[in-house]
Amino acid sequence: MWTRERLAEISPDGRRAPSVDRQILALAVPALGALVAEPLFVLVDSAVVGHLGTASLAGLALASTVLVTVVGLCVFLAYATTAAVARRLGAGDRGGALQVGVDGMWLALGLGIVLAALTWATAPWVVGALGAAGATATEAVVYLRWSAPGLPGMLLVLASTGALRGLQDTRTPLVVATAGAVVNAALNVALVYGAGMGIAGSGLGTALTQLAMGAVLAAVLVRGARAAGSRLGPHAAGLWANARAGAPLLVRTLTLRAAILLTVWVATGLGATALAGHQVVNAVWGLAAFALDALAIAAQALVGHALGAADVPRTRALLRRTLQWGVGAGAVLGLVLGGASWLYVRLFTTDPDVRHAAVVALVVAAVTMPMAGWVFVLDGVLIGAGDGRFLAWAGVATLVAYVPVALGVRALAPDGAPGLAWLWAAFAGVFMLARAVTTGWRARGTAWMVTGA
Repeated sequence: MWTRERLAEISPDGRRAPSVDRQILALAVPALGALVAEPLFVLVDSAVVGHLGTASLAGLALASTVLVTVVGLCVFLAYATTAAVARRLGAGDRGGALQVGVDGMWLALGLGIVLAALTWATAPWVVGALGAAGATATEAVVYLRWSAPGLPGMLLVLASTGALRGLQDTRTPLVVATAGAVVNAALNVALVYGAGMGIAGSGLGTALTQLAMGAVLAAVLVRGARAAGSRLGPHAAGLWANARAGAPLLVRTLTLRAAILLTVWVATGLGATALAGHQVVNAVWGLAAFALDALAIAAQALVGHALGAADVPRTRALLRRTLQWGVGAGAVLGLVLGGASWLYVRLFTTDPDVRHAAVVALVVAAVTMPMAGWVFVLDGVLIGAGDGRFLAWAGVATLVAYVPVALGVRALAPDGAPGLAWLWAAFAGVFMLARAVTTGWRARGTAWMVTGA
């Protein structure tokens, strides 16, 4: 049974520590703010570049898709670091926790430099592979090449943010992300219009902002590591440990990306109305996912800390309480997203057919939001436990389960609103249910609760 006493702890000095609810909120709310601040980069770039003309905006759409994909595949730098740092901190080894964070940053820096060089060199080929030509292709290549130097900064942001989350500090990333969004907006306007650089100025402004954000967050961690006596230079064993911990999470991310791309492909086959409606539903779903992901981040940090302290009862208590938060938040989001869908879809389109398709699909997605909350939190719990290998295999299994269902929708569902409703029943229903079953089955056992540093 949940009681007020069970949800609180006694700290070593005899004072009552904050309740689990307060700890969850203290981590989740700033994390949500940082998550929401990040998409502002793309929005600002779009608003500034959009006034340069259609070719520039289309080029930005292609280039930003490539960059978001590259950075998204590297999110393991944050997740793996959060789990490892939280576990060391829970074991009472703050110096070791900061050492893991420093090693993670070195890995991010090296990977970022390699990816920046590859992005710059392959930009024309990548843009061509996406089907772009003429002025659109030219603008896309220009943006990719001017923004590529920012990749080391962006990956540094991922790794350092992961380390700070493991240290149960989500406020510093929020402050840096907010300041970065403001600086990015100012630099974009100044370089694109003031310096007359066009779309190149937008890429450069974003790259400079990302490098600055990475430097600031790295400096915060380095200061803490120096105070704790941790090693600051790169260490082969530490880099390998971080890469090994992140590899399964990379596989997990790849399966999620594959499912999303498959869903877009199916929507494309259901006609222009369904595809346009899918874009609306997907954007709203992504916004809701930020709120649920913030809870998952809190679960990562708290569960990793509890396991590092070898406190299995507290780990179980955190599992139950964070799941209650996830399901509850999903239910609230579902009510809002589904109940008000007929109002806010007007912000996206004036086409009545697209509006109808989006509303129907949003209602379907809204019904599944409590389950999505369960899935997001369980993902966070298992990532915090360092159970990446299971998550990789579970990701493959859920993708295998989803593929025939998605293909069935493509082959059998009608065009327009009915087809889009079936597609979201497949993605938000079948795919998320498969994830809920696999992660829920794992969480019921004890194999994931490995204690100690």
